[in-house]
Amino acid sequence: MTSRVTVIGGGLAGCEATYQLVTRGIEVTLYEMRPSRSTRAHKTGNLAELVCSNSFRGASLSNAVGLLKAELVQCGSLIMKAALQAAVPAGGALAVDRTLFSEIVDSTIREHPLCRVVEEEVCSVPQSSEEMPVIIATGPLTSPHLAHPLEELVGQQSLAFYDAISPIVLGESLDFEKVYRKSRYGKGAGDEYLNIPLSESQYYEFVNGVAAAEKFSGHEDVESEVQLRPFEGCMPIEDMIERGLETLRFGPFKPVGLEHPETGERPYAVCQLRQDDKAGTLWSLVGMQTRMKHPEQLRLFRTLPGLEGAEFVRLGSVHRNTFLNSPACLSPTLEFRAREGLFFAGQITGTEGYVESTAGGLVAGLGAYALCQGQAPRAFPQETAIGSLMGYISDPERRDFQPMNISFGLMKSYTLGSFPRRTKKPERRKATSRRALEALSQFGFHAPLPEGLLPIEQNGHDNPLN
Repeated sequence: MTSRVTVIGGGLAGCEATYQLVTRGIEVTLYEMRPSRSTRAHKTGNLAELVCSNSFRGASLSNAVGLLKAELVQCGSLIMKAALQAAVPAGGALAVDRTLFSEIVDSTIREHPLCRVVEEEVCSVPQSSEEMPVIIATGPLTSPHLAHPLEELVGQQSLAFYDAISPIVLGESLDFEKVYRKSRYGKGAGDEYLNIPLSESQYYEFVNGVAAAEKFSGHEDVESEVQLRPFEGCMPIEDMIERGLETLRFGPFKPVGLEHPETGERPYAVCQLRQDDKAGTLWSLVGMQTRMKHPEQLRLFRTLPGLEGAEFVRLGSVHRNTFLNSPACLSPTLEFRAREGLFFAGQITGTEGYVESTAGGLVAGLGAYALCQGQAPRAFPQETAIGSLMGYISDPERRDFQPMNISFGLMKSYTLGSFPRRTKKPERRKATSRRALEALSQFGFHAPLPEGLLPIEQNGHDNPLN
């Protein structure tokens, strides 16, 4: 038995794993290469810096990611605790002030007496049993110096694809005479998003401009021989437009549920902005991930009504995203099958999204803790969202593995004839969520949800994270 664990990577998964260990009395050495060696997407040296979006997505128990968040809260997740403390208005979603969020996580980890943070790059995979347990949570931006040893360890080529991030604008630079406040279908307080209404001609002028714009063709960190593919959940707008000029109107520009509050008219298309910080000074363009070159972004985004004089504090960009073929090498506890005590966590395992990465960190941290106690790691119940997600990425029968967000489709308790034939989807999802939280309690996590995080609210809408 040992009382020390090494964690490599200070993102969401690495910080969550570290927290689960130190709060159980295990000493942790956490390696984070930033700020001495940064990435194209990161801007600071803080732990748990959010680089893609400030949204943790849907907050309802009729939503799979809402269930996953509720499970993490029940398990005592640091990342969820920080997210709730740093929350900003976002309708039916959980979004955060990304600076405050990172500061909360960073200070919690660095100030814990059992944690030592080492700011240096790790360039090799620990080999000996004396060095275990080890958790590798280096994320999709794993440095090439570590990526190559990992490829040798796995025994096959890692996969890679482009990931893209959205621009952020300064709120005071917007023309509020041309935008209106409203959440889709009036969710939350009903006015938590800024909406840019577009006429038919304005919409086609924008999408045709994007289609013709000059784009980044690659990235200096990407090997030229690797075939890169965009992940569906972070698809750059130019890639969506290549599928058809109407694609944006059925995606991030969908106008349904966003009728103008004064006229009642539905625009032809709507570009939304989501609050990015507590003070409401920063706003991110929802779904506007892009690989257009920066001058093209400035030119085209400023053609949108209300953004003519927009001051951009961050422009969109693309970066390499690397992940393991996890079904071939990981167990449901995220332990490497060929090396006891070596765990992986976060997006490097092929999970997508902040909440999913956090879940992996929690699972790996608990697995490493079990080994420290001389016990075998336990897999989470398949009835839970956590267990279903871990089961998906560790299924050895899975072929053509691709990154995955949590969905009810991954949960056997939702898909295998568990309900009467005519049970409606919302009722099936709510019942699946109840079963999951009950299974999690039986698994050993009995902590009640904080006040306000109720499975079913009095008005009939489950919204545990508002």
